[in-house]
Amino acid sequence: MSNPTPSPETQNEAMKIAKATQKPGQSKEQTKLIAQGIEKGIALYKKQQKVKARDRDKERKKQIKVKNAGEQSQQAEREVVVSHSDSTHTSSLPWVLLVLSWLGFAAFYFIAR
Repeated sequence: MSNPTPSPETQNEAMKIAKATQKPGQSKEQTKLIAQGIEKGIALYKKQQKVKARDRDKERKKQIKVKNAGEQSQQAEREVVVSHSDSTHTSSLPWVLLVLSWLGFAAFYFIAR
């Protein structure tokens, strides 16, 4: 999974840092070894940042999922309340019709007599 050869930009940056910290009398080979160590450090840093970014992304997705689940449960509760209020109106309708029909029969009975 890891890239065995660092990018040219990383190599150039590592060489610049190694040359900037070069001591008098230090050989080119030593500077090259220092640059390789810096390259490994940069590669390790980039790898750690990728892991952190992945973890942040996972956490963000988890929070979005939790938020969506909460919104869905609130929506479901709203639907239950609406359906409950609808059912109370529909359950009173037969009683109202029954009373009206009795009143109608009673009125017809007394008028027809």
